[in-house]
Amino acid sequence: MFLKSHFSLRYGLVSPEEIVRWTKQENYVLTVLCDINSTSSTLDYVREAQKSKLKPIIGIDIRNGMECCYLIVARNNRGLHEANRFLSHHLHNGEPFPEIAPHLGNCLIIYPWGIEPMELKENEWIGVRSKQLSRLTVQKNKVPFQRMIALEHMTFRNKKDFNAHRLLRAIDNNVLLSKLPKEEQADEEEKFIPYTELQERFAAFPELIEQTNHLLSLCSVHFEFGDNAIPQNLATYTGSKSEDFELLKQLCADGLDYRYPVVTDEIIARIEQEIEVIAEKDYLSYFLITWDFTSYARSKGYFYVGRGSGANSIVAYLLRITDVDPLELDLYFERFINLYRKNPPDFDIDFSWKDRDDVTRYIFERYPNAALLCTYNTFQYSASVRELGKVFGLPKTEIDLLSKGKFNYNQLDQLSQLVIKYSKYIQGLPSHLSVHAGGIIISEKPVTWYSGTFLPPKGYPTTQFSMMEAEDVGLYKFDILSQRGLGKIHDALDIITYNQPEKPAHDIHDISYFKKDEKIKELLRSARAMGCFYVESPAMRMLMVKLQVDTYLGLVAASSIIRPGVAQSGMMRSTFFVTAIPKNAKKHHPFFRRSCPTPMA
Repeated sequence: MFLKSHFSLRYGLVSPEEIVRWTKQENYVLTVLCDINSTSSTLDYVREAQKSKLKPIIGIDIRNGMECCYLIVARNNRGLHEANRFLSHHLHNGEPFPEIAPHLGNCLIIYPWGIEPMELKENEWIGVRSKQLSRLTVQKNKVPFQRMIALEHMTFRNKKDFNAHRLLRAIDNNVLLSKLPKEEQADEEEKFIPYTELQERFAAFPELIEQTNHLLSLCSVHFEFGDNAIPQNLATYTGSKSEDFELLKQLCADGLDYRYPVVTDEIIARIEQEIEVIAEKDYLSYFLITWDFTSYARSKGYFYVGRGSGANSIVAYLLRITDVDPLELDLYFERFINLYRKNPPDFDIDFSWKDRDDVTRYIFERYPNAALLCTYNTFQYSASVRELGKVFGLPKTEIDLLSKGKFNYNQLDQLSQLVIKYSKYIQGLPSHLSVHAGGIIISEKPVTWYSGTFLPPKGYPTTQFSMMEAEDVGLYKFDILSQRGLGKIHDALDIITYNQPEKPAHDIHDISYFKKDEKIKELLRSARAMGCFYVESPAMRMLMVKLQVDTYLGLVAASSIIRPGVAQSGMMRSTFFVTAIPKNAKKHHPFFRRSCPTPMA
């Protein structure tokens, strides 16, 4: 009834969703998901358990190496937070876990029988496995029987799972399967068993099952997901929603002179409409936090580009989060933010590779509940073949052939067939946790309210769940990305200043000025856009010459056509038929002569 998922990395094999289905099928009422030094599975498991009307109970199997110190079971959400905070502290500092658990008032502590402390606290219990019952029969009068519960670990569904587990343990220890120590693998008896069989195993001591069920009946955690999820991001920027509202209005008013030389009724109406919807959807802090760190970037002279659905917002334009005027480009705010749309606007902010780390540092120092998002690196077939080939001791030449698929399965020897068989079996299982390219969450509650955190080389706390679980529970990320080309803006301005010291460089954010520059238009028409993000690929430059693109809207249209799905549909070729191509295009552009078919009028 203490089950492990595949988030017991390189140990377990069953997904949280499969565990819930199996639990329901076998008529278990109370089980605990208890992964090894991990709570990655928490949100997935709780969501699926709640869907199936089961009580979600979350624990952590605390281990130093393969030695189980104790199990921590959360009584409630606060207990989960306490357990995650304890776990995170040791993962961050690389410290071994103490032999005696600290006081965690909202958790149960279960010690395996034989390593329990001399005196048990009120919330501490002794777990007895079914294979220890013969010993318990002899010593029943010498042990604190009233403080004992049934502790049956469940990791494998069948023999094949156990075999795969041993292979994963060999991979983790980087040893041949034949050299895998017994203590580095689980007991083969840790199988998923029906509830009736569990009762049979403890038939001599049914009190242990009763005491276990009573304890677990007092435990449960709860989260809201999907359409029912309440936003979990930082609730307010200023400490008050009314003050957030007034600050956003003031910032928009302050940005009017910079963005619009002439303020029209249409502009004012659009601003008022957007602010009302943003406030009603509870996105005020989301906009203000983005404004905060982009303002910091500008104060340091960093260049950035704001992208995403939030770019459709005149509020974002006035706050200088983006340089895209939605009125000029006829972008509809309602497409991405309206009262019926669940997800918040998305801001992807690109910084230079030289500046992004400092902006990230600022965010983590400014907001105490910030964390990087993790990603799950999974076993892929080809890499798994190589890993298992080494575990089985195959020579490198044979491993190379197997990983490249150059074989006839029926002609392979037994070991090679096992490599192929189990490579497919473990394909897709999480191998280790990595870091999302740029996703940062800033939550109202501590991140340990949702999972433990680990500390990658970047040096910032990182969740044990991915962006998918984050969004499902109401944690919406900020994407702080790196775009190498932005670093060249500094270099270009330095060169301009050096060559023309008497002439100050034009404001790089004055987009309307650059849209009218004839030299820039000629560079676009002739496809000399090398080094320009999004328009420098050979296919895009070919299309720009064909369409003679020299306006911003033309670039938008061309970039829409060049996308793989659209291009393969035949739309790009159809576009060529209805576009007049200048007769001298082929004559003056070597790239055009080399890459393009005969122009079509």
